[in-house]
Amino acid sequence: MSARARLAVWGDPIDHSRSPALHTAAYRLLGLDWEYQRRQVDEESFSATLDSLDSSWRGLSLTMPLKHVAHAAADVMDRHAELTGAVNTLLLGARRRGFNTDVGGVADAFVAAGVEQIERARLLGSGATAASALVALHERGLREVDVRARRPEAARQLRQIAETLGVNLSVQQFTAPASEVDVTVATLPSGTALAPDVAAPLADVGGTLFEAAYAPWPSALAAEWPHATVISGFEMLLYQAVRQIRIFVHGTQAEPLPDESGIVAAMRAAIA
Repeated sequence: MSARARLAVWGDPIDHSRSPALHTAAYRLLGLDWEYQRRQVDEESFSATLDSLDSSWRGLSLTMPLKHVAHAAADVMDRHAELTGAVNTLLLGARRRGFNTDVGGVADAFVAAGVEQIERARLLGSGATAASALVALHERGLREVDVRARRPEAARQLRQIAETLGVNLSVQQFTAPASEVDVTVATLPSGTALAPDVAAPLADVGGTLFEAAYAPWPSALAAEWPHATVISGFEMLLYQAVRQIRIFVHGTQAEPLPDESGIVAAMRAAIA
């Protein structure tokens, strides 16, 4: 395990990624001489670039738009990847093992903020992050979810996941009347601003806000949530990275790292 290994985060664009700083801080504390870089890779070049890697490569972190092509490239995958159709972590070797650590990252972020039991939720957006959030919320007790999407037909995958999990799901436009929920999870693109007459009613009955975006911060939506807990998407980034490191070290995201609380603190400090 002490031998030098190569890892990287791939995506397009990728220059903004904070993953190298997070991972490097953890490996330094773990005493591992591992190299973690970033590389711009698009969907078209993904397969050829993956096939070109030699045995020095231990694993990859995948960000947009590669989570679905990574899912297709995995030989085996964990349940979260199967449910969401998205792989954000590949453990390389004789077989490519695919994982989705975004699900656990969302769940861990809620627990760290003291929000443990969730029965009713609202999702803003219907993409890959919303799919991971839906699975994470189910693992915290979710029974009912209200999805708000500009194109309700885009929520087809969320409907399928909800049916599999036994969650009651409804899909509406952003402007539809809103009932009270325990949490709201916003998975809209970074920088998205809802009109005040749309955001304010959602905030009034929205409970705790989890905003998947973290730059710029505070987001326009977070500013509409003055009377409740607001969780930045940085928390998801942090905790999903912790789970990736567990995979690269142990081969599973279920086994904690040695002195994990100290490692989390070092990762936070690396990008404070």
